[in-house]
Amino acid sequence: MAQALRPNTAGGLFATDGKSHPIQDTLLAVTLVLGVTAFVTGFFHDLHLLSSWAGLVGILTGAYGQWISETTRERFGLILGLGASGVGFFLGMAHGGLFGGVIGG
Repeated sequence: MAQALRPNTAGGLFATDGKSHPIQDTLLAVTLVLGVTAFVTGFFHDLHLLSSWAGLVGILTGAYGQWISETTRERFGLILGLGASGVGFFLGMAHGGLFGGVIGG
């Protein structure tokens, strides 16, 4: 039972297997930042270009991150980022879309 009392000092913040996952952690951070950006800007009608593009890129990075993720903690953060990206993307699409007002006005 002594193993249960030792702290886990190896690996990163989201690595529960004791290994470092720099690519997965980077995708997690990018997805979360894009998700928060898309979610917040999705509530402003004039920022539909930013919210729709940030949401779309956040969905793509989050999906790839889910595909290569190795731990549950990484997947949990990616799901939060994917959800925020999806909401921001759809709000941005509802307010004008990816190219609304730019092409053919």
